[in-house]
Amino acid sequence: MKINGPNSTNFNPYQKQIQKQQDVRMQQKNDQLHISKEAKMMQEADKPDQARMNLIEKIKADIDSDQYKVDTNAVAKKMLDFWSTKE
Repeated sequence: MKINGPNSTNFNPYQKQIQKQQDVRMQQKNDQLHISKEAKMMQEADKPDQARMNLIEKIKADIDSDQYKVDTNAVAKKMLDFWSTKE
């Protein structure tokens, strides 16, 4: 008659932990990202429209050709209006 001791060859104290880790990995889902309709609309709103881009290109061309002139009186008036309404 052969009696095996407490350290049986079929006994692995770490087997349950390894099995739990494998089960957790199987249950974990991949990361997902969902962008709401509102966020998509905000992204579209951040893009400059074509009319604005045309205006910017015209101003750049005028600056490069020394054709762009600033109306200093209009700028000063707008600055005064802005700072006087801040109070």
